[in-house]
Amino acid sequence: MIRILLVEPMNLLRGALAVTLSQEEDLTVVAELGCLAEAPGMARAVAPDVALVNFGLLTGDGTDLFARLGCATLVLAGPNTPPRLHRALDVHARGVIGTQAAPRELIRAIRRVAGGERVIDAHLAVAMVAARPSPLSAREADVLRVAGSGVPSAEVAAALHLTAGTVRNYMSVILRKTGARNRLEAVRVAEDAGWLA
Repeated sequence: MIRILLVEPMNLLRGALAVTLSQEEDLTVVAELGCLAEAPGMARAVAPDVALVNFGLLTGDGTDLFARLGCATLVLAGPNTPPRLHRALDVHARGVIGTQAAPRELIRAIRRVAGGERVIDAHLAVAMVAARPSPLSAREADVLRVAGSGVPSAEVAAALHLTAGTVRNYMSVILRKTGARNRLEAVRVAEDAGWLA
C-alpha cells in the first residue's frame, strides 16, 4: 500500500484528489493538509511514502521543507509554472505532474515515484525547455533579490558589500534587461520568469 500525504491549499481540489486516490486498491491518503509548513510534522506522524504537494505553496524557501518530509515528493504544477519548476526539481522533489494531467496519469506518477523513479510531466518538460533563460547575471539577481524586499539602495549596498553607486548601476542594467519601469516591476518580472529561484 502506497501511503500519500496530500498538501493542497484548495479544499475542494484536495477533497477530490483524496477521494480519487483512495479509490485505488494500492493507494491510501493518510493525511491532507492545506499548507506546507505543517507537512514535516505530519510526515513524521503518518510516515507517508509519497508527498503530493501543490507547487503554488513553494514560495521562498518552501522547497527546503522537502528534505524534512522523509519521503518521495511529487509536485503538482499548473501550466504557468514551468520557468520556476527547475528549483523544485533541483532539490528534493522526485517528480512533477501537471494539473492538466488525467487522473490515471497522476496515479501512474505516484506509483512510479513511490517505486524510486524520477517523473516529469511531458507537457511541463517541453514548457521548461522553452522557458526563456535568465538574462541576469548571478550578481544582478542577488541585487534584485535584496532590492525586492523594499529596502533603500543604501541598505542593498550594505547587505551586498557594494557602493550605492554600484547598486544604482546594477539596477539600471536590471531594468533594461527585464524591460521593467521600476524596481518592483523588475522583481515581479524576474519572479514570474523564475530568474530569482
